[in-house]
Amino acid sequence: MNTLKTIFSPFFSIMKFIQEHFKAMLFLLLLFLLFSPSESELEPANLAEIKLQGVIMDASLVVEQLELARKDKNIKGVLFVVNSPGGAVPPSIEIMQAIKRLKEQKPVIAYAAGTIASGSYYASIYANEIYANPGSMVGSIGVIMQGTNYAELAKKIGISAQTIKAGRFKEVGTGSREWTLDEKAELEKVINDTYNLFVNDVSTARKLDPKKHTVFADAHIFTASQAKEVGLIDKLGVGYDAKKALIELSGVDRAVWQKEDKIDSFVRRLSGETASFMGAYFSNLTLK
Repeated sequence: MNTLKTIFSPFFSIMKFIQEHFKAMLFLLLLFLLFSPSESELEPANLAEIKLQGVIMDASLVVEQLELARKDKNIKGVLFVVNSPGGAVPPSIEIMQAIKRLKEQKPVIAYAAGTIASGSYYASIYANEIYANPGSMVGSIGVIMQGTNYAELAKKIGISAQTIKAGRFKEVGTGSREWTLDEKAELEKVINDTYNLFVNDVSTARKLDPKKHTVFADAHIFTASQAKEVGLIDKLGVGYDAKKALIELSGVDRAVWQKEDKIDSFVRRLSGETASFMGAYFSNLTLK
């Protein structure tokens, strides 16, 4: 009997330990299952998905993501997912140039998930290919500047503006009175030059004839199929198709998509929405 006890004593000790510490061991097991890296996380990501959403007023976050993807040797291709009505001119150009730099080193597929119009289309023109969801809206290649004439309202409530200026057009765009013909001509000069810049960049990137800008530009709004007919996009498809095209173009054997940290994603979204709100409130020259 004593011999049996001696033989099985290690087993009994283990069972006693498990019984006494069962809850602690179960807790540790759950922690391991929750936080242990998955198989995909053990492999370095080789494809990245970068999103452009909402009104474009600040390009810094998107440009930073594009630059990180460009410099990351493990990343072999980028899917640029767009759902934006456009926005301000300078940040749209910043994103466009960042994609152009990225394309020189690795493939980029732009995918219109809902709307790829105006500034967001401008941002995407240098992608290797532009895919569009069949239900998406494309185009609106144009420029607009708007202002409010609140002179009548101010007069009714007894408010009048006072201005001291140096320079003939320093008050151009004011809302305290109707714009003069010279002021309108001055603003039209800016708008037309910006429009020509937009058209020329699209024509160069998409290999279109700028002389036929009234066909593909002129602020026309197209369905995805119409946009394909005029040369603004390459193919119709959904996100699956765009991802498949990028995998083939990048030449990866096994696609491992880069995952953004949830906290970073929240901060980026919050910062982007704040910038969009502030920019939309204070800026009036936009690509539409």
